[in-house]
Amino acid sequence: MQVKGVLRGLIFILFVLAGSVEAAVQIKGVRMWPAPDNTRLVFDLSAPVEHSLFILKAPDRVVLDIKNARFANDLPQFSYDETLLKGVRYAKRDDDQLRVVLDLKRGVHPKSFVLKPHRDYGHRLVIDLYDNNQKTLKKAAPVITAPATRQEKARDVIIAIDAGHGGEDPGAIGRKGTREKDVVLAIARKLQALIKSERGMRPVMIRGGDYYVSLGERVQKARKQDADMFISIHADAFKNQRARGSSVFVLSTSGASSETARILAESENNADLIGGVSLHDKDELLQRVLVDMVQSAKIEDSHEVANKVLKSIKGVNRLHKRGVEQAGFKVLKTPGIPSILVETAFISNPDEERKLRSPRHQMAMAQAMMKGIRGYFRNNAPHGSVLALKEKQYIISRGDTLSAIAARYRVSVSTLRSSNGLRGDTLRVGRTLRIPING
Repeated sequence: MQVKGVLRGLIFILFVLAGSVEAAVQIKGVRMWPAPDNTRLVFDLSAPVEHSLFILKAPDRVVLDIKNARFANDLPQFSYDETLLKGVRYAKRDDDQLRVVLDLKRGVHPKSFVLKPHRDYGHRLVIDLYDNNQKTLKKAAPVITAPATRQEKARDVIIAIDAGHGGEDPGAIGRKGTREKDVVLAIARKLQALIKSERGMRPVMIRGGDYYVSLGERVQKARKQDADMFISIHADAFKNQRARGSSVFVLSTSGASSETARILAESENNADLIGGVSLHDKDELLQRVLVDMVQSAKIEDSHEVANKVLKSIKGVNRLHKRGVEQAGFKVLKTPGIPSILVETAFISNPDEERKLRSPRHQMAMAQAMMKGIRGYFRNNAPHGSVLALKEKQYIISRGDTLSAIAARYRVSVSTLRSSNGLRGDTLRVGRTLRIPING
């Protein structure tokens, strides 16, 4: 009996030891996303992990210790050209820890956090490496105040272009595998080129490549650039594949204007859960940006921009709704400037997915947005901007004719009509005409 008891005890111990070996967390894969000021590594895990992170100098490197973990496969063959890394290596330690060493090109400020499963993603460990040089440059940037006697030079109007999703977050995916993050970036780059060629305008790309930018950071980037307008570009999906058409949204401080608007807003607002954002360590400024912005958003101006863009898009793609819609998109909470979100099409609709893959259609969509932006600033050019100097005013006197005024200012009669909403050549004495200035 004693022998049987001992054997049972040994079997139990062996079972526990075998179970502890099997309990080791598997690292199923590693993905890397380079951005202009940081590099992100994402470890896909079979279960949650405990980890620690520290920095070593001479040479610069970050050391990551992961408790009770092992790689299920070999590390991917990364290209480190546009990253802060020279390489990644790992080894198993005697204390049952996996050590991962990130060899660096220069000093970084690292952050790490774990993410719970969400949609198609399982447990993840995220390592963000922020460039110390970029951090120093941002802190050291001087604030230059011009002398009071100096005449300020007219400035360009700044348009912040926000291509949705990116990096870890592909956005919606069509039946043919078309990823939202790719097509909206293509449209955003075409819009960037159009704005760059427009006198008096300057584009700022919130996301210039395939990397993720959190919703709060998108807003902050627009703020830091003193943007005069924020336009976010998307191509979402819907459960019904027959759903189709373009939409333009502005921020709603109450409810959504339709069930579709509510579902799309919920989908976009979940992007941080997919893209991998730690929400527990945000500083006070970002908390204010995320929570208190609604009260300072320029809803009325946003409506005006949205209406003009929607009218222009109507000539490129059918509309999902006849008017501008409203929903609680976090990314539209940019304070003090008109902000709109354009759903270019439903990528879940096979016909619209095909269009979104076409460079010609992408350009047509960008041109439609450009036309709407141009139309808005024609009536709302910011004071001190180049666009504000691109027109003069003329008060109509008795005996004036449209052709004579056009000849005086060297503009065409048709330009005068379109700039002032005139259908014919009849003029009303005392009315103020807007005279566009060429060049």
